[in-house]
Amino acid sequence: MLHHIMASIPHEILAAPNNDELKTDQLADWLRQIFGPLFLVIVSIVAIFFLFTREITRFVQFIVLAIGIGVVFYVPNIIETTARAIAKALGVDIS
Repeated sequence: MLHHIMASIPHEILAAPNNDELKTDQLADWLRQIFGPLFLVIVSIVAIFFLFTREITRFVQFIVLAIGIGVVFYVPNIIETTARAIAKALGVDIS
């Protein structure tokens, strides 16, 4: 059975050099393509629910939270850039 599994794997994958560094750029893009529309649908449904129940305060709180999560989700490297800016402002040397 293992022989059949190994035979089904393309030769290029088996013969590829072993790199120790992970490449997550394509993974992040794939996850954004999958969860991005799902996130927008969920936010829209909950926002419409708050509007129909006339809970304006919760609606505004939810929209602010959704915008914050959306910025972190859709803007690549926002956490790293923010951490570097805070460290630079505090005078910490980051190489």
